[in-house]
Amino acid sequence: MSASGISMNERGNDYLGLHVLVDDDPRWDCSPVEQARKACSAQVPVVQLRVKNATDEQCLKWAKEIRAMTRISNTRFVVNDRFDIALLAEADAVHLGQTDLPPAAIPAEFRARLAIGRSTHTEAQLKTARSEDVDYVAFGPVFGTTSKESEFDARGLEALALAAELASPRPLIAIGGIQLSDVSDLRDSGAAGFAVISAIVESEDPTDAARAFILAFDHE
Repeated sequence: MSASGISMNERGNDYLGLHVLVDDDPRWDCSPVEQARKACSAQVPVVQLRVKNATDEQCLKWAKEIRAMTRISNTRFVVNDRFDIALLAEADAVHLGQTDLPPAAIPAEFRARLAIGRSTHTEAQLKTARSEDVDYVAFGPVFGTTSKESEFDARGLEALALAAELASPRPLIAIGGIQLSDVSDLRDSGAAGFAVISAIVESEDPTDAARAFILAFDHE
């Protein structure tokens, strides 16, 4: 049971399936808000905002705009790294990396309002996450990725399967270099969901690409 009084795997089940990452990478020709709009048009389950280059003011502005559109599309909205921005924007969840504040730093009175996701990259981090007050666990990079610099090599499907076992009963979200052709293998390895950015934002039609990922996962 989490500090919110809600079962961890109960709330974690709100974050299954496709997570579309939207960010301020200068390589993309559209803003995080426009990326999110295309994702919401596909009725994706989760949109996750990752900001690395903008000011806090700009980040909050984007977060509030994305929150407004995700309410309309009934999409879960997650803010990476910053629980203060997540709270101010009334996001559904905050996703914490290994260099962010630990989950225990989030005051208990905010836990009823905010689900928590946790990034992991190693077996040791997964074991630590088991004792943390988090609702879902992400693991990767499963495959090689160019959308985010990482000190970790691609982990592969065997490591993903072990990660799913270690994360249980929390849902495990696969991250890193995921393509449409990988979806079946992710499901077979125990992933309850997966996060994608490049394969969607770089496609000719991001909305159609997101729909294809949803269909592939739902029909496996």
